Amino acid sequence: MSKPFRFGLQAYAPNSGKEWRELARKAEASGFSSFHLADHIIGPGPALTATGHPIQTVAAIPAMAVAAEATSTIKVGCRVLCVDYRSPVMLAKEVATLDFFSEGRLELGLGAGWLQGEYEAIGIPFDRAGVRIDRFEEVIALLRASFAEGELNIDTPHVHAVGFEAVPKPFTKSGPPIMIGGGAKRILTIAGREADIVSLNFNNSSGKLGAAGIGSSTAELTDQKIQWIKDGAGARFDQIEIEIAAYFTIVTPDGEGTRAKMAPMFGMTPEVFAEHPNALIGSVDEICDRIVERRERFGISYVSFGASVIDAVIPVVERLTGK
Repeated sequence: MSKPFRFGLQAYAPNSGKEWRELARKAEASGFSSFHLADHIIGPGPALTATGHPIQTVAAIPAMAVAAEATSTIKVGCRVLCVDYRSPVMLAKEVATLDFFSEGRLELGLGAGWLQGEYEAIGIPFDRAGVRIDRFEEVIALLRASFAEGELNIDTPHVHAVGFEAVPKPFTKSGPPIMIGGGAKRILTIAGREADIVSLNFNNSSGKLGAAGIGSSTAELTDQKIQWIKDGAGARFDQIEIEIAAYFTIVTPDGEGTRAKMAPMFGMTPEVFAEHPNALIGSVDEICDRIVERRERFGISYVSFGASVIDAVIPVVERLTGK
């Protein structure tokens, strides 16, 4: 049986606190099930320009707290918190506190880190991928232990938490749902084993955004990613929710012409770009059909849109959620 559709809204750069609150409330009122941002730190300048990443003006954790306070039902979260940007014990305490105050509305997105230029700009060592992912696994284990009852006794290469019980406990006994994002084999296999929600992303092993990463997520290569998730999940695969960001969303009556203009920018044919799981370009009817097709092919039932297209995609959300 196919999972019901859910839709998220992701924002990067509010102009004011008032705008942030109003956007969160609008997402809630319009049928979106979650309101997200990403976890990036550096502002305008040559370091950010070199990464190819857009500006994020606000810090993730306080922004989630403000969004939770401004709303009453929508999930708040991050796609995804980089575990290298905070002390593991402090991260566990902060996310449990967010879940505690929001009464179970936190969606806990986690990632191993990938934006090399940001690491370098703020003085954090950018370890090789294997080390970052080892650390990521240890942080997940800490979070699970922190959410449970009992004294912590964890002393691993990257995490030390000994002789105390983590407080506060999350709102629910099981803790917030964990979303793990990534685009390469090892991280997606771990996601299959550990996550409640798996966020499909580009393979960003280059350490920056670009055509290579976008090309790593064609429909054909996404089939492989789904298999990696299945390999990690085993019998629990059907319990996992698969999420993806529709980074390239344009609601237009001329989907074919628009895709033909955009495809060469990424070294793709229009036909390949039309099937790209991160692209939704066309009329409302066409976009709805694509979303349904991708649920049937990949199991993707959770789609996140950028805040800049909220008005254009509200009819899609309303139609596919029945709200």
